[in-house]
Amino acid sequence: MLTEEILCKQFGISKNVYDYVTKIESDIKEKYFDNIDKIRECNQYKVISAMQENRLDYTHFYWNTGYGYGDIGREKVESIFASVFHTEDALVRPSIASGTHALYLTLSGILQYGDEAIAVTGKPYDTLLTVLGEENNEPCNLKEAGIIYKEVALKEDYSIDIETVINSITEKTKLLMFQRSTGYSFRPAFTMEKIKEAINKIRETYPDIYIMVDNCYGEFIDTLEPSDVGADVTVGSLIKNPGGGIALSGGYIAGKKAIIDRIANRLTAPGVGKEIGLTFGTTRNTLQGLFFAPHIASEALKGALLFGGVFNSLGYEITPKLEDKRSDIIQAIKFKNPDLVIKICEAIQAASPVDAHVTPIPWDMPGYTNEVIMASGAFVSGSSIELSADAPIREPYIAYIQGGLFYDHAKLGVMFSLQKMLEYDGIGSKINN
Repeated sequence: MLTEEILCKQFGISKNVYDYVTKIESDIKEKYFDNIDKIRECNQYKVISAMQENRLDYTHFYWNTGYGYGDIGREKVESIFASVFHTEDALVRPSIASGTHALYLTLSGILQYGDEAIAVTGKPYDTLLTVLGEENNEPCNLKEAGIIYKEVALKEDYSIDIETVINSITEKTKLLMFQRSTGYSFRPAFTMEKIKEAINKIRETYPDIYIMVDNCYGEFIDTLEPSDVGADVTVGSLIKNPGGGIALSGGYIAGKKAIIDRIANRLTAPGVGKEIGLTFGTTRNTLQGLFFAPHIASEALKGALLFGGVFNSLGYEITPKLEDKRSDIIQAIKFKNPDLVIKICEAIQAASPVDAHVTPIPWDMPGYTNEVIMASGAFVSGSSIELSADAPIREPYIAYIQGGLFYDHAKLGVMFSLQKMLEYDGIGSKINN
């Protein structure tokens, strides 16, 4: 049976939708996929080299119990991550529950009462605003701990306002925060070139200030990571890019040893730091996920391009644009209509291998300031390296699409999305013509 027959007969995709998507796909493949494959290849060899350099062997997949003293698998995972990110040390644990948790640990490990942190890439992602104490007034937020926070808005062209950042630094400023990814904004992710430029200019005046980069969604999209361009500490989630769809949970923090030691003491307790903490048998999944990660990230990136190309052709504003250099796996699409945002999330859920029969609805998700709808029919719950979509239900009603362990799955998601939205905004007439 041909692919077209399977899609049309078994998934109910109309011939017009199939033809429309495959026509755009052909153009995108020709223009963009070759460069993605070159980056993937470079990163794949980097990961293999790190595993060989650290002499990974089968015994490192074993684990112990109790406090976890002498867990050689845990230690090997962390040394491999440090090698991949070219840092002095790393903290990689299944007990780090999310990217937000990893960021909270990093900030609370580095900052003390009276210290100031500045977000230099504009307003951070919603959940981090709660961590900082800027939203929701949750117990144990950083403001409650006496941490001072301020942010520098981006310029109108979404570039970092480096001059204002430098002028905003005071004697209390200890750390600068970069958010690499789009988050819930409508800007392209910051490339390594832009992050490097900003860090270098800031360091000319303030060589000793700490710089942290939230690297969520950005790993392996470039041949360089933030730690390669001057960041002191790089932070991310294992159920995004670096987990390769295999890691069951966890987060990573990679950076200078003195910083990692402080953060490890925050994670466990002063005096024991990195020396304890069970991996609960996750070592193999974490490392196999890292091994898969360059390939999986490239598949997700190709899927994002297809989503962007198809919806841009229908007149919707997207970021990043097709010709932009990409630095995360997210494709943001501005619908200006809450119903369309909900429809695309329903479609992506319906295209999933898991929970395809479930209909996502907006809800008051913990840590967010608006109702949020999330579509994720994933093998790992909440995994956003698997094909997923989410959106805060607020103007201008932007859907954020990311992930796809295989490009074919993302392509199915595109077709389901068009099929489900045919009755809206004249999409049907555009496709049929």
